[in-house]
Amino acid sequence: VQLQASGGGLVQAGGSLRLSCAASGFTSDYYTVGWFRQAPGKEREGISYIGHSRTFYAASVKGRFTISRDNTKNTVYLQMNSVKPDDTAVYYCALRRGNNMIASTWRQQEQYDYWGQGTLVTVLQ
Repeated sequence: VQLQASGGGLVQAGGSLRLSCAASGFTSDYYTVGWFRQAPGKEREGISYIGHSRTFYAASVKGRFTISRDNTKNTVYLQMNSVKPDDTAVYYCALRRGNNMIASTWRQQEQYDYWGQGTLVTVLQ
C-alpha cells in the first residue's frame, strides 16, 4: 500500500487549498484515514479524520477544513478554507485498515498502518 499526498503549495491568508491523499495497492474501501500536520519546530498533530460515515476535526481547524473521501478513486481530500499563517506545515495522510476509530484514539499516530510522504503548505500573510 502506498499513500500519495498532494495539493500543497503557497496560498495567501484567507485563501483555500485542497489536499488529496491517494491510496494505491489497496483494493478495499475498508479503511479510515487521518490527516496530520507538522509545523516548523513543532510535533506532528492530528487535524482531521474520516472513517465510515464518521469524521473528526481538531479544534484548530474545525469550521474551516472539510475532510471527504471518494471510495471509487481510493482518495481522501482535505478542503482547507480561510487558511491562516498558523496552518503552515507539512501535511501527512495516514491510513488505518478496518473499523472506525473513536474520538479518543484517532490522533494517536501509532494507530495507523501506512503514511504518505507529506505535502508542504505555506500560508503567506
